Amino acid sequence: MHVFREFRMEVPCSQVFRVPETASVLLSGGIKFSDLSVVEAFKFQENLLKTMLQIEDTFFELGKSCRGNCLIICDRGAMDASAFIPKEQWEKMLADNEWNNIELRDNRYNQIVHMVSAANGAEEFYTTEDHSCRSEGVELARELDANAASAWVGHPYFDVIDNSTDFEGKMRRMIGSVCQKMGIDTGDRLLKNSRKLKFLVKGPLPEERLFPRFQDFEVVHTYLHSNSPNQVRLRKRGQKGNFSYIHTVRRQPQPGGQVVEVKTQINHRDYINLLAQRDKSHLTVYKKRRCFLVNNQYFQLDVYQEPSHPRCRGLILLETYSALDEAILRKCLPPFLDIEKEVTGDPNYSMYNLSLKEDWKTTKKFCKDLTIIKDAEDLPAHSHKMNGHSNGLENFQSCANGKDSKSIQSSAPIAGKV
Repeated sequence: MHVFREFRMEVPCSQVFRVPETASVLLSGGIKFSDLSVVEAFKFQENLLKTMLQIEDTFFELGKSCRGNCLIICDRGAMDASAFIPKEQWEKMLADNEWNNIELRDNRYNQIVHMVSAANGAEEFYTTEDHSCRSEGVELARELDANAASAWVGHPYFDVIDNSTDFEGKMRRMIGSVCQKMGIDTGDRLLKNSRKLKFLVKGPLPEERLFPRFQDFEVVHTYLHSNSPNQVRLRKRGQKGNFSYIHTVRRQPQPGGQVVEVKTQINHRDYINLLAQRDKSHLTVYKKRRCFLVNNQYFQLDVYQEPSHPRCRGLILLETYSALDEAILRKCLPPFLDIEKEVTGDPNYSMYNLSLKEDWKTTKKFCKDLTIIKDAEDLPAHSHKMNGHSNGLENFQSCANGKDSKSIQSSAPIAGKV
């Protein structure tokens, strides 16, 4: 598991920091986790997490002071501790230290990249010979790898790099994923076919026990007043009373008919103040978002809820972001969901259109040519931060003027966590 934090200035990149794995540092001192009692194991994990956060913060502070761009790569992250202790103990640890999952998982890191263990899909290459702190067999390693991946389910920018290619291909996919989040154009060399896909799901949803481990979130989207044809919206996303807030500006068209979407992370106070600019031609959109992994593919399931527009009643949309070809991806779709059809790019399932108060037949605001290719709104895509704020990018065709638009990657200064 690798997590990323980036600080981007107005000058070329000058520094890459690599935060070591805290567990390896501690375990190399002679600690054998399997020999610890339940109480000792709990305290060890708690102190390990405290140590990890302090080490990361040391690098993060250095990143802030760098004169040039700085990328920080963390080997493991805060949520990994939850993969090795029972859920009840994890909840106790959070409560004892006044931590919460939103801060440790969603707000601390901009991007999570899970490199699937060789024990899952490349067993012939699995070995512990070069790792003095690990001795797991293939079966246990596979189980621990699945637990570690599940610990990060719910992060809005979570990429899983499996063993479907050779090792060189795996590295290219990982590098391409990171470059994409940073807005670095790699041309045709990496993730050439990456795209966002959207599917219509027939309700009702199956029982929760049929889902793999998942995270549910409350999501609220509010459109704000903007100069046509630009679009501006707010997103509130969280669970158990803890939330993150995103302000998004979709600017169109740019030179050459291009469209740019700029995403900024804001605080609660700014969110409340910006709500005063609500566009009354749109209704607020309410969703329950369920995030989960199936076949090493990350999915987000949006269940539209009241009091959204009546046209949203019963609407369920499944979204994923993938470079797999269509035939392989369809085999990876959740078998427990009744998927009616793919609706990628269908204007009838655009959130902008769904939130319009007016009838679609009479309104002049309906987006008729929406074709989303890569979406930075919620799924893994371009996401960066500038002094605590993030910038994002979405590729699509323009709506209001009916002209085709091409995507460009945001080159705005970035500082924050990737």
